[in-house]
Amino acid sequence: MPTVLRVGPFRCYFHSHEPNEPPHIHVDRDNLSAKFWLQPVALVRNVGFSAHELRHLERLVSRHQTELLEAWYGYFGRTS
Repeated sequence: MPTVLRVGPFRCYFHSHEPNEPPHIHVDRDNLSAKFWLQPVALVRNVGFSAHELRHLERLVSRHQTELLEAWYGYFGRTS
């Protein structure tokens, strides 16, 4: 699970066994987890984050979208 970004208490990463899905990122804090598509940025799944936290995370992912996509394509290639 390559960690791509850490911002405060949040860890952004992807699973190395998910190359057949569209580009996305997982964001964890403690035992909470969310998954966002990266093109366009959209919430896919949430486990425990409040609506307020999800809005914050969506802004965080949007702000770092280019960096996250570069990490995705750098790891999986452009054919994923």
